[in-house]
Amino acid sequence: MRHLPLFRDLKGSRVVVSGGGEIARSKLRTLLRTEARVIVFAADPHPEVEADATAGRLVLVRRPLGEGDAICAALVYGANGDTAEDARVAGIGRRAGALVNIVDDLEGSDFISPAIVDRDPVVVAIGTEGAAPVLARRIKADIEAMLPQALGPLARLAAGFRHAVEALPFGRPRRDFWTRYFDREGRMALDTGGEGAVRDRLQSLLDEHIAGRVPAGRVSLVGAGPGDPELLTLRARNRLHDADVIVHDQLVPRPILDLGRREALFIAVGKRAGGPSWRQADIDALLVDHARSGALVVRLKSGDAGVFGRLDEELDALDAAGVAWEIVPGVTSAMAAAAEIGRSMTRRDRNSAVTLATAQDAAGMAEHDWRALARPGAVTAIYMGVRAARFVQGRLMLHGADPTTPVSAVENAGRPERRTVATTLADLPQALVAEGIGGPAILFLGLAPRRQAAPAALPAAMEA
Repeated sequence: MRHLPLFRDLKGSRVVVSGGGEIARSKLRTLLRTEARVIVFAADPHPEVEADATAGRLVLVRRPLGEGDAICAALVYGANGDTAEDARVAGIGRRAGALVNIVDDLEGSDFISPAIVDRDPVVVAIGTEGAAPVLARRIKADIEAMLPQALGPLARLAAGFRHAVEALPFGRPRRDFWTRYFDREGRMALDTGGEGAVRDRLQSLLDEHIAGRVPAGRVSLVGAGPGDPELLTLRARNRLHDADVIVHDQLVPRPILDLGRREALFIAVGKRAGGPSWRQADIDALLVDHARSGALVVRLKSGDAGVFGRLDEELDALDAAGVAWEIVPGVTSAMAAAAEIGRSMTRRDRNSAVTLATAQDAAGMAEHDWRALARPGAVTAIYMGVRAARFVQGRLMLHGADPTTPVSAVENAGRPERRTVATTLADLPQALVAEGIGGPAILFLGLAPRRQAAPAALPAAMEA
């Protein structure tokens, strides 16, 4: 290890930056998050640097760095992008006793600036000794996904409560308290009520630990999205990681379930088309029983929990039992299916509204305002429509729909095994059978697939 990782206290320290262009701006974005006194020397500064100076965030000196300008500086940055000028700056800095960093020049620098994940006061630094900046950026992205933005506020609030926690015996009792706070309770309180709710929860959590009471359970009703783990929200990932019990639909794929703790209890409920099913009353009772035992329960639903997921029925049961709950929305399957065919569900010159409909309900085939759905330009996303395709076709054509209306069927949207079928209303049932579409699938009435362009490469961040 060539470079020793250190965290330098810059509160009130003088930090000098030579250069006011794009290279300097990239360093200033980080430096201005510290409590340092930042002085920039630049004859022709970028407008954003001038704006920061006007706002009092830094001191701007409109000339090149000169001898004596780095006296009492803790750090000096050479960010001119000119080898000779940056070498001159390095000499001035070292003669003044400062540590020097020349941007993108490992050998000419006394220290390097790592990639940073900032969850102040929690800071994670990633360095590769300058060997692989792209790898550092990749690691940073992974860590940012792991550490929620809430971590910083939770750490600050915890610091102010440490004295109160001394009421618990030293050792495991205190560790158990902080584990519950950081792993689960603090984050959930922040999500639902802000910092005031966190302060209240800290006190009630401490009271529970002092009294030795069993903590109250709760239920998080979480949208699992269309099936791709990368389309889960960060909050959904956090709830899966925290859960003691995960009650999930049959359609939730294994890669998403694998995000839960191995120690969690997994219970598959719901049904597949034509197969056995759980009674809703039994699912309700399951959620209530586990929550009353003190467990954090995640009710994991495909797509968005509030779209054809019997959400209200489960909330009614939880309210009746006095069980606390929250809703974590997800990417609905219709949104994912529209993305797969490269289409917007609304368009100014085509339709100003979109309908989400189910082809089947508790009574069998679902009835709708078919005349409205059959209008030219109307767009409808139909859930559970594969087995009801002939029924949907008949109802729409009976109410005047054009037989040439484009229809896109998207099976397993957002998953590696996804498939898309383009057809028309007249040929819909036959096309689904010919292509072997069995579901889960979304039928888009009024939308034909668009050829999709390859995703653009993401820019790599520099580390130096």
